Amino acid sequence: MKSNIHNRKYLIERRKELRNNSTSAEATLWKSLQRNQLDGRKFRRQHSIENYIVDFYCASEKLVIELDGAVHLDFAISNYDYEREQKLKSLGFKVLRFENREVFENLESLLNEIKLSFK
Repeated sequence: MKSNIHNRKYLIERRKELRNNSTSAEATLWKSLQRNQLDGRKFRRQHSIENYIVDFYCASEKLVIELDGAVHLDFAISNYDYEREQKLKSLGFKVLRFENREVFENLESLLNEIKLSFK
């Protein structure tokens, strides 16, 4: 039997902390994703998969959405993001990454790109 890779107990507090201190980009995108607003898909915020906490997750699509701020331009963080993304993909998840500014500059286009990734 495969062990549960979702929302492991030891990450509960960290996930709660991230939800309560979300970036303005995360808060803005969440307004469009919450309550099944995007093509009826249910999204979760700050969902954990194995040891990773992803910004947004849609179980029915096995879709992970990550928002990247300027900190993600740092070489070490960018390397970590890449390894993390490869691991998530190896587990069968689709990963979409957007820069925070895209949320503010072109939300409709970003939401459309998410919809286009649906099965």
